Amino acid sequence: MAEDTVFDKILSGDIPADILYEDDYCIAFRDIQPQAPIHVLVVPRQRLASLQDAEAEHAQSLGHLLLAARKVAILEGIEASGFRCVVNAGEDGGQQVPYLHVHVLGGRRLGWPPG
Repeated sequence: MAEDTVFDKILSGDIPADILYEDDYCIAFRDIQPQAPIHVLVVPRQRLASLQDAEAEHAQSLGHLLLAARKVAILEGIEASGFRCVVNAGEDGGQQVPYLHVHVLGGRRLGWPPG
C-alpha cells in the first residue's frame, strides 16, 4: 500500500479536521487552504489514489461522493445559490494529494474558466 496521505491520517483520527459531515462511505471537512468562502473536501473511506484508477467496483463510492457533496452544500447554505464540485486527477490536473477527493466550492459567484 502507498504511504499514508494527510487524508488517511484525518480518516484515522491522527490529524484533526473541521468535519462537517460523515457517514459510512465518506467524510467531509473544511479545506485548510480555502479557494472560496466555502471550500470543503469530500473524501471516500474506500481508498482510491485518483480518478485515473477508478474501475466499475468504485461506482457506488464515486456516486456517493456527489450525493455527499450536495449534503455539504445544503449544510453550508449554498445549495440554492449554486456551488462547484471539482475532482482533480493527476499532476497535470492539479491533484496534490494522491487520494481521490471532491472539492465543494461556493459562497460567491465562481467564474469560468477557473483561475
